Amino acid sequence: MVKKEKTSNAAKILRNRYVKGDPERKASVEAERLNAQIARMIYDLRGDAGLTQNELAELVGTTQSVISRLEDADYEGHSLSMLSRIAEALNRNLSVTMTARAPEAG
Repeated sequence: MVKKEKTSNAAKILRNRYVKGDPERKASVEAERLNAQIARMIYDLRGDAGLTQNELAELVGTTQSVISRLEDADYEGHSLSMLSRIAEALNRNLSVTMTARAPEAG
């Protein structure tokens, strides 16, 4: 008899209950995680530069509402072109990587 691993980690419990074994849900969670990570990165870098959304928008050549959308974790339209423009405006290098996926757990 296989003993179930006990955990009190809420993220693990939710992942096991709602994502484990469902490739579509797993892909959806990963996409949302990436969107949130990009949004947070833009927000943090803008804040570190001491810029408002409007000031960054002016440097990038867009509007404040576009910057606001890019900083929203629910936004799914991030483009390399816009990320490159933001990196340039903030005197940063843009780096994109692809990594191996973790093997599917049990």
